[in-house]
Amino acid sequence: MYVDFPFQGFRQIAQRTISTASRRHFENKVPEKQKLFQEDNGIPVHLKGGVADALLYRATMILTVGGKTFGIF
Repeated sequence: MYVDFPFQGFRQIAQRTISTASRRHFENKVPEKQKLFQEDNGIPVHLKGGVADALLYRATMILTVGGKTFGIF
């Protein structure tokens, strides 16, 4: 009876994830992002990331105002 049998899959996964070889080559997008964030178009820097940044900002403001209101009353 082999006790280590249930953990063989975990060992294989761990060995694969520790590998130092790169599996994918990613394109460097830093220069594009630098141009986007440095252009002077009147949009605050914390909203220049697009829709996701705007939604995150609005959700943060709603939770902040709601929390303060809840704390006061």
